Amino acid sequence: MKKYIISFLLIFILLLVSFYINPSENEKEEFTKIKVAEVTHSVFYAPFYVAIEKGYFNDEGLDIELLLTPGADKVTAAVLSGDVEIGFCGSEASIYVFNSDEKDYLVNFAGLTKKDGSFLVSRKKIDNFTLEDLKGKKVIGGRPGDSVKDY
Repeated sequence: MKKYIISFLLIFILLLVSFYINPSENEKEEFTKIKVAEVTHSVFYAPFYVAIEKGYFNDEGLDIELLLTPGADKVTAAVLSGDVEIGFCGSEASIYVFNSDEKDYLVNFAGLTKKDGSFLVSRKKIDNFTLEDLKGKKVIGGRPGDSVKDY
């Protein structure tokens, strides 16, 4: 009988300690969930990706959910419908909505990039590259629908 009482007390003490170590849901830190729709994965958004991975948003109480939403029209629709709070896409989407005399329209509040997110890459190293080096070469576009161009 004494073994059962000691075993019961040990289990009871372990349960108390586990409740003390693992706070209840009410005591855990609350995060503000923010859904972000991006039109494309781009190296220009690298600082944003790093901030997510390093937990900088979590440090500020923000839980970021990043959603790839190909097409500025789809990003715009996601923001207007309330499915996401923020959309990364070109400002032309906001202009189209505004010009269609909609009551609800997007507001651009930041510019993440200043240039096109395209890069010209080669399979082999070319020292002192100039555009003349493209003569007689084929260039493949980086977006769906782009075609191969002869230069």
